[in-house]
Amino acid sequence: MALSFSCSASLTPQQQLQAQLKISSRNDKCLQKVKDQVKTVGIPSIATSPSVSLKRGNWVKLICGASFEDAVDIRNLSLVYTLAGVDCIDCAADASVVSAVNEGIEAAREIVPLRRPWVMISVNDDEDLHFRKAEFDPNDCPLDCSRPCEIVCPANAISLEGAAGILQGGVITERCYGCGRCLPVCPYDKIRATTYIRDVSATAALLRRDDVDAIEIHTSGRQTAPFKELWTSLGDSMGYVKIIAISLPYIGDSTISAMNMLYSIMQPNLRCFNLWQLDGRPMSGDIGRGATREAISFAVRLVSDKDRPRGFLQLAGGTNAHTVDGLKREGLFQVATASETIPVSSSSSRDALIGGVAYGGYARKIVGRILSLMQSEIGFALIEDHPEYLLMALTEALALVGTVKCYDSNLYASLGAS
Repeated sequence: MALSFSCSASLTPQQQLQAQLKISSRNDKCLQKVKDQVKTVGIPSIATSPSVSLKRGNWVKLICGASFEDAVDIRNLSLVYTLAGVDCIDCAADASVVSAVNEGIEAAREIVPLRRPWVMISVNDDEDLHFRKAEFDPNDCPLDCSRPCEIVCPANAISLEGAAGILQGGVITERCYGCGRCLPVCPYDKIRATTYIRDVSATAALLRRDDVDAIEIHTSGRQTAPFKELWTSLGDSMGYVKIIAISLPYIGDSTISAMNMLYSIMQPNLRCFNLWQLDGRPMSGDIGRGATREAISFAVRLVSDKDRPRGFLQLAGGTNAHTVDGLKREGLFQVATASETIPVSSSSSRDALIGGVAYGGYARKIVGRILSLMQSEIGFALIEDHPEYLLMALTEALALVGTVKCYDSNLYASLGAS
């Protein structure tokens, strides 16, 4: 920053003005390219309501993370993926996080007029991997530690610096989303995980906001009592939402019976769509190609079981750029064409077998690289104020969302490269 200041200070006022005009012109051109990307792909004209996307089988949800609370990143992620055409943005049940998501959505819609994606908040009925944070005391760490925790963290949520003979820093709480990768790599076994359950009254208050559209309840499926208690406690606040998602893992032969028990608890007061999130391998999509196999395997088992309860099916947990190819190999990717008339009032036999895909760690990784680059060069910033980074981020997001939405990849790839 000091170098930048000294350089600008040596310029005459006229030279400074010319430099500012050049930057402004470059930004205008990049922002126009962003608009061209979105419009050329055709997102404003082909985007359907989220409920129709579910029925057609091309619903896409961005998972910001049930425990990820970095408001700046969340805002920028929401902006980028709104422009890319996602149907839903799932975030922590925290008022400041919800506001950050909505700010990102509205900033995107100021750039290009688009339909608004649904905003979903995530809660848990009991202990759950998605609702935990890593913690440790850096004073306990040897100064010569190789810091594998810092290296392995996908969220850049661990920062350690040596000073005065000790390590300082630790876990950046708002960035940690509980993946747990740091736990087994600590050579001194100093890292622990703390779990928590979202407050019911705070959740109910969020559901009554006019900028929250949906809720996702994470449950193990092994016990219904905690789920029933949470469902009952949320009371009439559930009447404000457009869709209720239940996220659960595959628990073997008892999966369908567990789903039916959960549905029986919901059914008397269910006044909207419901969705089953098939959580394959949680928080692992950024690891590699094979991480998506468990979610696909989960889907294969469920679509063939006629005893499963009513509700859309959506993949999550390990999803990445290879998920749609895996679904196609299994014959499960069945997207209805835009010309087909699909009733939106209720589910029917004409609905796609799989409603869509949710992307979390992988979606954050591909755009997060650009956000990190922007931060390293500029500092914390609104991405729309730096359109060159927005253009790069949008190209990445379109490539991922486009696998489900069936965008023409040639269109945005050529624009992004130009």
